[in-house]
Amino acid sequence: MPSVGRLLLLAGAALAVTGVVLLLLERAGGPGKLPGDIRLQRAHVRILIPLGTMIVISLVLTLILSLVAHLWRR
Repeated sequence: MPSVGRLLLLAGAALAVTGVVLLLLERAGGPGKLPGDIRLQRAHVRILIPLGTMIVISLVLTLILSLVAHLWRR
């Protein structure tokens, strides 16, 4: 049963971190409006390449998954 408790704690921590990241992205103007995001607009075409947002999401997911893997091996 300890593995179920550990899994629930990790899931709760992951949800909390995800919530914090979403709040920070919203405060920064929303996803796609961070520095490094590329927005191109022409007459009838809009292109959004969210490089900055993808880097932030990648870093957060890497940290979360590293923590989960570290705690899971214990």
